[in-house]
Amino acid sequence: MKIAVIGAGIGGLAAAIRLAVKGHDVTVFEKNQAAGGKLSELKLGEFRFDTGPSLFTLPELVAELFELCGQKMETLLPYQRIENNCKYFFADGKVFNFYHDKEKLKKEIAENTTENADAIFERLTQSETVYNASAPIFLFSSFHKLSNFRTEPYKKMIFKVGKLNFYQTMHAANQSDFKDKNMVQLFDRYATYNGSNPYRAPATLNMIAHLENNIGAFFPKKGMYAIVESIYQLALNQGVRFSFNTLVNEIIIQNGKAIALKFIKKTEEETKTFDLIISDSDTKYLANNMLKHPLKKRLQKAEPSSSALIFYWGINRDFPALELHNILFTSDYKAEFDKLFKERTLTNDPTVYIFVSSKMVKTDAPTGSENWFVMINAPANNGQDWESLVCEARKNIIAKINSTFKINIEKHIVCEQVASPLTIEKSTLSQDGALYGSSSNSIFSAFLRHPNWLKSIKNMYFVGGSVHPGGGIPLCLASAKIIDQEIPTADE
Repeated sequence: MKIAVIGAGIGGLAAAIRLAVKGHDVTVFEKNQAAGGKLSELKLGEFRFDTGPSLFTLPELVAELFELCGQKMETLLPYQRIENNCKYFFADGKVFNFYHDKEKLKKEIAENTTENADAIFERLTQSETVYNASAPIFLFSSFHKLSNFRTEPYKKMIFKVGKLNFYQTMHAANQSDFKDKNMVQLFDRYATYNGSNPYRAPATLNMIAHLENNIGAFFPKKGMYAIVESIYQLALNQGVRFSFNTLVNEIIIQNGKAIALKFIKKTEEETKTFDLIISDSDTKYLANNMLKHPLKKRLQKAEPSSSALIFYWGINRDFPALELHNILFTSDYKAEFDKLFKERTLTNDPTVYIFVSSKMVKTDAPTGSENWFVMINAPANNGQDWESLVCEARKNIIAKINSTFKINIEKHIVCEQVASPLTIEKSTLSQDGALYGSSSNSIFSAFLRHPNWLKSIKNMYFVGGSVHPGGGIPLCLASAKIIDQEIPTADE
């Protein structure tokens, strides 16, 4: 079959590889000049930054793509496990390192929390149980195929529904399980991994802690963008063609079937027919700009996930107190999420994430310097005055960093670039800059995500962060795996 893939994000790249391996003729259309989507890179002088996802979990999903192509991931994409998954700085002055090694973690809990180590280890065990019970259903298969409900994982889940804890919020579960408010806040944070609010998202999402803290957090030895570079090369080796700087502006539907694409390349509009079309585009953007089909009402009802405000700073000194991943927590987490999802604005005391890839990739910054990816959660764009919000947020972030580390950080910033919901929407076509499509702020959210295919449009499939099973590198890869199960090889 002649197959078109719209978008060269992680989901689109993975789908292209899987279908090319099956013998199909695959062309990827990408509006930007390079592959990656949200997982891109930025160079400011001698500083290099990974611009999107910074956490690498479930590397075996990437390894599957290499294996399909007869390659070894360890050779083409070397990576390593991170010893300290994240370093947390709390508002009360406490500092906590979440070590992967269980003995080191136990010692850290004893020295830097008032929590009983057994409570944290019990939670990690629970997270593993929930993940193992739910992943085959919620992550690696479709809700929209009735035959899936007759498979063994679905049958087994019936007896474990109570353990999935759908009917309690993440925060309620964490508050019940932990006595140390800092640990409650730490585990609440996992809601942000898919752009949600822990005070509303179901406690099922606590399984995310298993991926990072039991299986482990990893990092490519050449940085996060190396994931894209290696997968892109795999796709080329399988004969996948890429049309960069090409904006798809219409998917042509005829008699309920997707049959062609209209796109603009170098100011010229073209139309090409295809047997199958895969969309790795944000579904709201697709519905509003590419598809003359009644998707809009369904999609507009969904609450958007959070977005982000990111400052890329070249820092002219090093900070031994920082790790690869660092969190500076707000003193009032609930107020921060109320601002994000109710008032659709920013708090004056935001939680700040600092990602310093030069801790691992020394060439990402000059000797004696560091590249800081400084991010706070932000609401999706709703017409806010982003110029004022960015200015105010920068002041508040600097004040928090200065207070935490007893330094004047601004005098060490030698270069800067800013990303906001507006620029994120422009660069990635994510509607309103929402990073994960819809949020997971209800017990039904997993079932309400856009499906991987629609009965009303034949010959079309959906992958990427705005559809089932969700956003982030592992779930985008999972979406490609789901549709791969539905598309036959070329000789079938």
